[in-house]
Amino acid sequence: MASLHDEMDSLFDGFFRGLDRPFAGYKAWPAIDLVEKDDAVVVRAEVPGCEPKDIDVSVYGNTLTISGEKKESKEEKDKGCYHLESTYGSFRRDISLPTDVDADKIDAACKNGVLSITLPKAEKTRAVKVKVTG
Repeated sequence: MASLHDEMDSLFDGFFRGLDRPFAGYKAWPAIDLVEKDDAVVVRAEVPGCEPKDIDVSVYGNTLTISGEKKESKEEKDKGCYHLESTYGSFRRDISLPTDVDADKIDAACKNGVLSITLPKAEKTRAVKVKVTG
């Protein structure tokens, strides 16, 4: 029975590789952090091995899309056994933003495998302090 279980795991691992399967311990890639500040939404995405030219960032409505491709490094392999767990290929994440943003002022930079995107909030969605007088 254990052998059948292992074979089924192997079959599903091969079929669903790269997809988000939280029930099996897999997570969507790239992993992201989203923080809402007073004047902006900041998104950080882990994209190790990706070059800035291979990453696309776009906003449509309240959806931020991060897409691109992690290219496989070409390495000459001599005799020996290699164990490879790195994943390569195209990726895409669609993230719902918690507020409207000013699309003309978005800033994105990729450094040391981390993509940082700052999305300034639209003026109409920023909180305004009102002084209460007595």
